[in-house]
Amino acid sequence: MTTLVPVSLPAQPSGLLVTVLFQVLLSAAAHKGRERSASHGCYALLCSECCHLWWQQSRSHSSWHQACCSQLASEIPLMISRKALGSLVCLSAVTTLIWVAVGNWKVQYLPYYLPCPGIFSKELLYLEEKPVQLFPQLFYQQPRVLAPKRQDVLTVTPWLAPIVWEGTFNPEILDSVYMPLNLTIGVTAFAIGKYTRFVGRFLESAEMHFMKGYRVNYYIFTDNPEMVPNVQLRPGRRFDVVHIKKYPSWQEISMRRMEAINLHIAERSHQEVDYLFCLDIDMVFHDAWGAETLGDIVAAIHPGYFNVPRSQFPYERRSSSAAYIPEGEGDFYYGGAVFGGLVKKVYEFTKTCHMTILADKANGIMAAWQEESHLNRHFLSHKPSKVLSPEYIWDDRKPKPPEIFHIRFSTVDKNYQEVRN
Repeated sequence: MTTLVPVSLPAQPSGLLVTVLFQVLLSAAAHKGRERSASHGCYALLCSECCHLWWQQSRSHSSWHQACCSQLASEIPLMISRKALGSLVCLSAVTTLIWVAVGNWKVQYLPYYLPCPGIFSKELLYLEEKPVQLFPQLFYQQPRVLAPKRQDVLTVTPWLAPIVWEGTFNPEILDSVYMPLNLTIGVTAFAIGKYTRFVGRFLESAEMHFMKGYRVNYYIFTDNPEMVPNVQLRPGRRFDVVHIKKYPSWQEISMRRMEAINLHIAERSHQEVDYLFCLDIDMVFHDAWGAETLGDIVAAIHPGYFNVPRSQFPYERRSSSAAYIPEGEGDFYYGGAVFGGLVKKVYEFTKTCHMTILADKANGIMAAWQEESHLNRHFLSHKPSKVLSPEYIWDDRKPKPPEIFHIRFSTVDKNYQEVRN
C-alpha cells in the first residue's frame, strides 16, 4: 500500500515545484503494467492530497491554483486517450494475424443441398488407381431444335408422350442411363395349344435382339409344359414355364390373359422384375428392341390402323359394353399384342382390364376384340406414358411402307384357323 508523506508547499509555487508535481502524477499514471487498481488508487489519492494541500496553502493565490487544475484536467484525457489508442493498436494487430492465418487455410465445403454429405468423407477404392466416371463421356451428334430427324411422322402425342420411331432416340445415351440401374426386364407370352410351336423361334430371336445387355426373365404361360423347347439363353437370362388351364375357345383364352398376368405379378414377378412386357408368342424379333421402350405404361400403335381416321378404328361401339368408345373419340388404335411398363403399373392396368372383362361377362357381353377392346378403352381414359410406333408390332403379311425404317417385332405369317382349333 502506498503512503503519502505530507509536504509543505510554498505560498508562491515555483516552476520547479510544478514540474516535480506533474512528474509524480505521470509516474503514477504510468504504473499500468503493475496492479491497475493500486495504481489508479494511488493516482486518485495523490491528486486528492495534493489539491487539498495546495488549496490550504495557496488560497490567496487562486490564479496559480486554477492553472494547476487546468493542466491536470488536460493531462488526464491525454493519458486516457493513450490507453485507448494502445488498445486499438493491439486489437488491429490481433485481427491482422487472424486474417493472414485464415487466408492461408484450404477451405473445403459441400453444397447445402446434398442430402448426405457424410458419404463424401469416405475414401473410394479405385481399380488400378483409375478415376471413376460417374457419367460416361459420350460423343454424338448435337441435337438440332430446328432440324428434327423425323418430319414425316408424329413423334409426340397431344399429352406429350413420346412416340418411338427410328431416328428419335440415341440407344447409347439411353443405355448409359438405364444400364447402371441394374434392371431386370420381364416378358410374358402365352403358348396355349398349338401355339407352343412358336416358342422356340420367339426365344431365339429375343436372345438376338431384345434388351441386349440387360437381365431378362421370360415367363411362358402354357397348358402343355413338356412341349416348350429348351432354348440356350445368354448369361443373366432365364425362362420359366407357368402352367395354366386350357380353355375351350381362343376368345376365352384371350380374355383370361389379363387375369393370368395380374395373378402372376401379384404372386411372383413383382419381386423379380422391374419392367414387364406382355407380348404375343406368335411373333419374331427382327431388329433391336432396347431401353427406348421403357416407360411407366407403354402401348403400341396397331400396324393396320396407324394411317387411317379414327372412324375406321374397330373400337367397341355398343354402349352396353364396358369397353365402349363413342363415335368421334379415340386417339390411336393400340394393338393387344404388345404392352408393358413398370411392373406395378402393369399390375394396375391388367387388374382394371380384368374387372371390365368380368363386368361384360356378367352382362353376357363379349367385346368386339376381347381384351384388345378393353385395352383401348383403358388407354383412352388413362393415357400411356410412352407409345411405340408400328415398328414394334408389325405384321409380316403387310408390305413395309416408307415411314417404317426398321421392322423390330412382327407377327409371323400363319394359318389362324389351323392353330386356333
